Parts: sequence; C-alpha cells; structure tokens
Amino acid sequence: MAQPNFIIFVTDDQGYGDLSCMGATDFRTPHLDRLAANGARFTDFYSNSPVCSPSRASLLTGRYPGNAGVRSILAGHRTATGLPPAVPTLAAALKRLGYRTTMSGKWHLGLREGSRPQDHGFDEWFGFLAGCVDYYSHIFYWDRKIDPLHDLWENGKEVYHNGEYLTELITKKAVEYLRRAAQDDRPFFLYVPYNAPHYPMHAPKAYLDRFPDLPPDRRIMAAMLAAVDDGVGTVVDELERLGIRENTGIFFMSDNGPSRETRNWLDGRADPYYGGSSGKLKGHKFSLYDGGIRVPGILSWPERIPAGQVLHAPCAAMDLFPMLLRAAGGDPTKYEIDGRDLLPTLTEGAPSPHREIFWEMDDQTAVRRGRWKLVLNGRLVEGAPPEDRVHLSDLDTDMGERRNLRDDHPELTQELTTAAQDWRKKIEERWTKEWLPQARGTTTHPAGTDSGRK
Repeated sequence: MAQPNFIIFVTDDQGYGDLSCMGATDFRTPHLDRLAANGARFTDFYSNSPVCSPSRASLLTGRYPGNAGVRSILAGHRTATGLPPAVPTLAAALKRLGYRTTMSGKWHLGLREGSRPQDHGFDEWFGFLAGCVDYYSHIFYWDRKIDPLHDLWENGKEVYHNGEYLTELITKKAVEYLRRAAQDDRPFFLYVPYNAPHYPMHAPKAYLDRFPDLPPDRRIMAAMLAAVDDGVGTVVDELERLGIRENTGIFFMSDNGPSRETRNWLDGRADPYYGGSSGKLKGHKFSLYDGGIRVPGILSWPERIPAGQVLHAPCAAMDLFPMLLRAAGGDPTKYEIDGRDLLPTLTEGAPSPHREIFWEMDDQTAVRRGRWKLVLNGRLVEGAPPEDRVHLSDLDTDMGERRNLRDDHPELTQELTTAAQDWRKKIEERWTKEWLPQARGTTTHPAGTDSGRK
C-alpha cells in the first residue's frame, strides 16, 4: 500500500459551538459538515492548551506544551524565539520518511532565524510568523512595545499581497502547494493553520452578505468561518480533481476555545466579546474548563476510516503525531511523545488510548480521566480570582461542568488532585532545568498580559 498523504487544517479561536455539525444553528459550514459525514467527528477532542502557541506546539510535536518547550503565547517581534530546535516536529519526522512537507498559514512558534518553519521540517511554506495580523495589510500591530511590523513570508522571504484577504490567500497557496505535490512521486504533508476567526474581525462583504439577519458580533464570526469552510471545500475538491482523495487523511481542529477579548470589537468598547460560542461548554480561551480546550475535531480518510462515525473517546491534538507517523510507516517509539495512536480507536472500536489527559495554564491545572474532569484554580475570566479552587465534574451527565462534585466524591477528588499535581510538578521541574535556561534573554508574553496576545 502506498504511503498516505496528510492534510491538517487548524482554525484560530473557533469555539466548540462554532460549527454546524457540532451544534451551531444560526449558520452552516457545509464543507466541514460533509467532511465529518465522510469520516469521524470527535465529540471529546481537546487542544493541549487554551491558547495558541502551546496548542500548536503540541499538535506538531506530539508532546504536552511543557515538554515541547512552549507554555505561553509567544511574542511577535522579529527576535522572538519559540519552539526549541531540538524538539522534532511531525513535519521533520515525515520528511525523514520521504514526505514532501508544506505549510500555508499561521506559524506563531518563533520569528527569529532558526525558529521558522524551514527550521522545523517544512520544505515550502507561506504565511505569517507572529500571533495575528491585519487580514488585508498583513501587519502585526498588537505589541505596544514595538512598532507595527509587516509579517507575510514565503520560504523565508518577505512577500507583499496588500489588500488580499488572508484567509483566501492561505487557501490559494495551499492549493498551489497541493498541485505541485501531486506531480511529485513522494507522499505529502500539508499543514494549513488558518488564523480565522482570530481578531481583527475582518471579512469581505460577500461573506457578510450570507448572514444578513445575524447580530453584528455573530455575523462577522459566521462570515470569517464561511471563508474557512469554503477554503476547506476548495482543497478537498482539488484532491478529488487530482484523483488522490481516497489515500489522503484530512484532519480539522481548532487551536482553543473562543476569545472574549475586548479587542475583537474593533470599536473601543470595553465589554467582553460574545461572537464566538463554546456551545454547552463552560469557559473560553485562557480557561481550563472545557470551553477553553474542548474543540471541534474531524478526521476524514476514505481509504482507512469508516464514514459516519461519531467518537466520544477523549483524545487530544498531541495524538496526531504518533497516529500519522505510524500510518506513514514510521516508529513513534523512536521519539519522545506524550500522544497516543488513535487509529485502533477509529478502525477497530478500541477505547481511548489515554487513561488520563492533563493541562496547565498559569496557575490552573486540569486532568480528565474517563468521564471525570478535575480543574484546580479554574478561571472563567483571565486575571480574575479562580471560580473554584477544586472542581470535579462528571462530563457524561454534566458536559457544562456546572455542578461541583468534589464533596460527593472526596476520594476520587483527592486521587485526581494528586495525579494532576504530580504531573504539574514534573512539568515545572523540566521547565526550570531544561527549557528556561535556553529561553533566558528572549521574550515571551504570559497569557495573562495584554501585550502580543496570541
């Protein structure tokens, strides 16, 4: 059997409830809905962080953020480092197996020379390096300590597409890379990390006109996601035209939950933004309640994955590295990874390969074990006091984490608390001994600051 091709789509700040196949009723995402119907839709898929840089680091390395060397939102100036060079990425691992590796979209894992996509296994790439840019000028404005920076590149060289809508540009370049890859004898890995629907909330009139009856905050969200949905549809249609759809595994996810940041409004108002939806979940970006970390997840791979599946097994972005590497003929045991291969779950009905999944963000720590979810110092609003110091939920009966069951299950609460604290202790120890010495002299912005967020 020929080695499969892989495409990973990532959206930015798209909530669990911002996709019609995940429950949105006020707008539709037909291309992504079709992708889900033709493969597997995950109801309990998680990012490994409630913010961008750590989430993407986990996706590309198969590790928890603290083990990948990226625990916070990275800065946007051109001397900012990011993902340590010694940490292997999925692109680098697949490249060793003969894959052509390409990227079109948002990087946000380092701007300085030596930290860019070509330094982490990508043969070709197009996109921007900081956390967010204007969708039309492609300028990074969001660090008040530095002047605005133009931030659009192709293969390490600065390029200018002033006035072109970035979501459509990302799709255009992805299709160009796809066509070139299809002419090659090698299998390919195409990484398409969109920046939509991250602020600034920009969309062409043609997309806004599809949703004339929605309130302004929801209308712009729907328009931005419609552009992404069309882009996914364009890429899938191109696969079919090229005759390589059956042997191409396509994964789609969001990097974290929806943003409530006031800067989404673009009109100076100081109240939180409500344009994104976490559905029935509690929390949003920056929170370790499920609204901040449980995200849409879709896998379509006609040659390997039966269609029409809805999977409830808890799994995470870090699982893609071992799953795709093994499917490509590689050996995940040769790499330090925290993720687990999901193919037995998808093809044989096996249970989740995880006994527990952990998260950390500032002083928040969380763990999920089966139906149970424990959050320590859980925050609903960044910078505010914790909602609860210890919060235990049964997600099978309370997916919104509304009822705190810690007093009903004291032994389980203590067991999970100990597990979470022990895991966090190991992360902190490694950070202090290994990653922090490497990062001294560089600048990052913790999630709770207002400078360079995402």
